Amino acid sequence: MNDPLKKNLVPIEDLQDIRGVKLPARLSFVQLVVTGPPGAGKTYYINKVHGWPNEGYVDLTRKGWWKDQTLTYRPREVHLGFPFKGFSEALTVFDKEWLEAEEPLFLELERIQIPPVSNNMFQTNWRTRYIFEFLLPDPEVIFKRRMERHKEGYFPVDKNLTIGMVRRQLDIYREVALYMHMAQMQVYVREEIGKPPMRIAGKADVNVPKWARAESEHKPNLSTLSGWKSLMLRREAIEWFTVTDQLQELKSECRIPHDGKTFEMIIGDQRLVFHPEIPIGAKKKNLKKNWLIFPSKVSSANTIRGFARIKVGERVLIGKDNQQYVEIFNFSKSVGRRHLTVTNVKGDLIINPLDDKTAVQVVRNEDQDIRERISTNRYNSILGIREIYGESITMLPRDEALTTIREVNAILSNEPCRKKAESGEPGALLELPDEQRLLIAGDLHAQVDNFLVILSENCLLAHLDANRASLVILGDAVHPEDPKEMENMDSSILMMDLIFTMKAHFPENFFYLRGNHDTFDNSLCKTGVSQGVLMRKRLLELRGEEYVEEMQKFYDLLPMVMKTSSCAACHAAPPRKSISRKKLINLRKYPKICHEILSNRLMRSHYLAGYEKRDVKQFRKSLKLPKRAPFVVGHTPLDPFNSFWKNAGNIKGHHIIYSGRKEGPSLFIQIKKKMIPLSYPAEPLTKIINEMKF
Repeated sequence: MNDPLKKNLVPIEDLQDIRGVKLPARLSFVQLVVTGPPGAGKTYYINKVHGWPNEGYVDLTRKGWWKDQTLTYRPREVHLGFPFKGFSEALTVFDKEWLEAEEPLFLELERIQIPPVSNNMFQTNWRTRYIFEFLLPDPEVIFKRRMERHKEGYFPVDKNLTIGMVRRQLDIYREVALYMHMAQMQVYVREEIGKPPMRIAGKADVNVPKWARAESEHKPNLSTLSGWKSLMLRREAIEWFTVTDQLQELKSECRIPHDGKTFEMIIGDQRLVFHPEIPIGAKKKNLKKNWLIFPSKVSSANTIRGFARIKVGERVLIGKDNQQYVEIFNFSKSVGRRHLTVTNVKGDLIINPLDDKTAVQVVRNEDQDIRERISTNRYNSILGIREIYGESITMLPRDEALTTIREVNAILSNEPCRKKAESGEPGALLELPDEQRLLIAGDLHAQVDNFLVILSENCLLAHLDANRASLVILGDAVHPEDPKEMENMDSSILMMDLIFTMKAHFPENFFYLRGNHDTFDNSLCKTGVSQGVLMRKRLLELRGEEYVEEMQKFYDLLPMVMKTSSCAACHAAPPRKSISRKKLINLRKYPKICHEILSNRLMRSHYLAGYEKRDVKQFRKSLKLPKRAPFVVGHTPLDPFNSFWKNAGNIKGHHIIYSGRKEGPSLFIQIKKKMIPLSYPAEPLTKIINEMKF
């Protein structure tokens, strides 16, 4: 099992000494909450620092656990209760139900309650009130320690202990630590009490929490208003900077206001365009003041480009240590490893130059302003969607729907990029040429607006029309994930009407792979809802038996694996065993392998039957792909805070994409054999298109 924290831990450099224990420099002693699996050494730790002597228990699934009396007295040792599938109440990793389960219990991270964000100085910010230290020694150390203490007879929980059990307990705590960090809780990790604390961060992560930073030498000047603000708000005043049409150098940290205008940043011979993101149809009160960073040119008739997105509250590094930005912008020699940081504070950009070798300059050049071009491209794309689909985004009439699905099935039966199986049917392997720009979308789960956003952004529709790009959807476009909508199949039917129409219009470069939800089978059940059965029933009501038969034929004709000479993709997982190209083409003869490709998940502490690094490596070899060639799947979003995960499971080149978030879709675009993630905001495009007048 891969350690989710491996290669994501960096030392906390600024430390203080409290009774012989090294703690983060600005951590307040009463913020500390120590947790970890049995045998981690929590009790010894708390005794050493003279903390609260009694153990506490926190049920992470209970709303408002952060106000629990257990956490009143700190520093303190706490045991955590976790949510597991099949159990309505939380379990610890030493409860009988967890210890005696026949199979490892599935950890349902999304059931963990996270405190709300509060920036009001008169309200408690529960996300910063506590700092959780996860004490996570090596499993061998814990196992030896627990076996020795078991001999004393005081710890019945250590009865029948195995090293495998210790590893699973550690894995659960690691996953929860990472989850809480992703949720912007205050978390750090320590292997042993004598070892330094480590914070969770990637190489390009510049979001160092305040408690891990050195004490600021800045002393506020109380004779000025900014000095009093600095004292009251506990942050240093930053000078405002006005961007003009004259080239200006940024010599120190400054703040550029969110004024709805574009500006250009110049670093030597590198040019970046900063553009405020303004979603179509967004209400002012719901507007997120995010920024987009483009290369010097936006999408045009010749190419689709990648871009970066800085969300409110996010801080990013611009420099060669940020690998994702290197892949997007192809930085020139003039850009340093850590050239500057950019922080989005409620829409304003705080820019802090870090490299004094090459100046950072900004300019407002209206001739270079891309707002008008972006608006024009979006408008033309939305017009294109209407021209292809019809005047309104509604379910197709019965006869038109039947004609369209028959046309799609005829296309699927004779696709030139799929070799025929031995049965005479189209093979399950889709082999695409490298000439076109490749875009990959994940599970849409009936989020129709997300699909329309994908089609209307980045000049995609124009490039599909010109046969310069290919869009591959990794299945599961149907069946809502929202518990309140799970039984409503109308959005799924509309989604498939749109997909069928696009496939009929772009037969050579619009593709859909089969997912585990692309079925009528009654075994498909989510939280007690048989969505496949409900889909069939609704289609019978609206369109009759003939249409249902065509839909089943569509499922049976779909490819399951996509490859080019430089990447591969499928809905869920690689097969666990070596597989030949011939077998992939004839995949329908092997239902067990089909099930793995459509339904398996990444191996975790609670899912030991999942795939792992060696399976990805083996699958690349089977497909004759280069080492570390991108392999993209959907199906398994790793947390609710993101839509894409690069190098998931610490597997190089293994990426997961999910396109069904209500906050807006994400997808991958392949540029120079690298998968670049693109994220877009949610837009009510169905309503907007239906209300447009021409």
